Amino acid sequence: MKNPVFVVPGAMEALHAVNATVDNTKLPALTKGLVELRASQINACSVCVDMHWRMMKKLGETDDRIHAVAAWRHTPYFTAAERAALALAEAVTRIADREDAISDEVWAEVARHYDEPTLGALLLAIANINTWNRLNVAVAQIVGDWKP
Repeated sequence: MKNPVFVVPGAMEALHAVNATVDNTKLPALTKGLVELRASQINACSVCVDMHWRMMKKLGETDDRIHAVAAWRHTPYFTAAERAALALAEAVTRIADREDAISDEVWAEVARHYDEPTLGALLLAIANINTWNRLNVAVAQIVGDWKP
């Protein structure tokens, strides 16, 4: 079937509205890009992986950091705040993988770097990209089909 965002009236606009809301917060755009890319890698959403590395490049992100996102724990390229955001993105994306889905350690570290409104924006960004990933993967959306 076609992607539901193309067949359910208002769906595309609703998901874009969540994105726009997050973009109007203090969450750094590059941090948002990192978590979007990481969740998309985990979910094997080729459309979003392709889209988000390109968007990050337009924001000035370096190739080193983009290429290292999948191995962020083992590279020197990310700040402590970005690492906390990436850990949260992984935990939220893999929410069913553990009984204690988001550990107290992950929460404590991310809360050390982000105030509550920014942490809320980060959670919305992670939830929104996971929604996009699941829709695209479910309908086998092809990379590039989203482009006009």
